[in-house]
Formats: sequence, C-alpha cells, structure tokens
Amino acid sequence: MKIVETYSHLNGLEFLLVHKPKLRKEIQDVIQQVDGNSCKTKVSKEKTMKGRLLYSPIEMNKSFKKLLEPKKWIESRVSYWVTKDEKLIRKTLTMPPDKQKEEIEQAGSSPIFSYNQTDFVKDRVAIEVQFGKYSFVAYDLFVKHLAFYIGDKIDVGIEILPMKALQSQMSSGVAYYEGELYNVIRQGRGVPAVPLVIIGIED
Repeated sequence: MKIVETYSHLNGLEFLLVHKPKLRKEIQDVIQQVDGNSCKTKVSKEKTMKGRLLYSPIEMNKSFKKLLEPKKWIESRVSYWVTKDEKLIRKTLTMPPDKQKEEIEQAGSSPIFSYNQTDFVKDRVAIEVQFGKYSFVAYDLFVKHLAFYIGDKIDVGIEILPMKALQSQMSSGVAYYEGELYNVIRQGRGVPAVPLVIIGIED
C-alpha cells in the first residue's frame, strides 16, 4: 500500500514531525509493507458487483495488525463512569475513573461503567485502521481519539482510511478519505478538539 494523501488537524502532523519522527517513519514503513494483492480475497455477493474479487477489510486489518504488533503497538483502553445527570457528567468528566464513580454515588446517582478501546497505541500516539462503515470513522474521530486525548493517554490520533479509488474496490458502505475529510472540515477548525492525522491510502 502507499500513502496518497495526509491531512493534519490541529497540527497533528506537525506534532509527529517535531516530537515523534521515528514513529511517523514506522507508520509509513508499515503502510508500505501491507501487500494489497494478498488482501483481495472477498468474492462480492452484491448485485452491482456479483462475483467480483474485492479487497477484504478483515484481511487488510489483519495485515496491519501483523506488522504493528511486533513493533509494540498495543491495544489500550480508557475507562470512565457515566450517569444520566448532565451537570454531574460535566463535573466528573476530567476526574480519574475511581473519583468519577465516588462523586456520582455521593450525588445519589447510579454510576455506569464504560470504556473506549483503541487497537494500536504507542508512546502517546493512537492509530485506528478503519476499513469499516462510515459510522465507525465518526466514532473514531469524534469519540475515541478525543476520549484518549482528554484522558491524557495520547497527544495525537491517526486515522488510516482508503482513498475513494481503493474503496470502490471494496464492499459498499466503507468509509473513504475524501468523504471523511469533508466531514471533518465542515465542522470547523477546532472540532474535534484533538490533534489528528488522517491518512488516505491506495494499493
């Protein structure tokens, strides 16, 4: 695979260039090592593409995992407690999980345990390799990366997406770089409030 486009949100790329150049190089190398042909294993059952051999999101994710895990990119979770009271959520949002639970209980509300999980984190950088549906990317960008950033677990989030040219050779409904770039830009420069690097790839 190759990197075709890169978008820097809130100086995410600049942060990598200055503070994490080795990690940036590592990510570039991993993308280049992913063998696209070996991921073209899905026989389409869709009416418009019936019988056509497509890129398999499952195989592509496996390829990235196989290359990233030996380099110590590991799964990480951010745990927190939620409740139905908006003011209480605002009050406890930035607290450590144990303190959140305590505050919610002291206020007479029921704390509900929740968490966000990301597949690849290393040295305060998170990577999401996303070949799933459109909604998954929005969740990554506006919830996952933001939760890890607010929780002081990462300094920047990276989202790897197929370019439209690659996505057109996948099942329908898969998100693509150009569309998600539009979605981020139309929110305004400060939303989401987390430094991001959005990478568009092709075979």
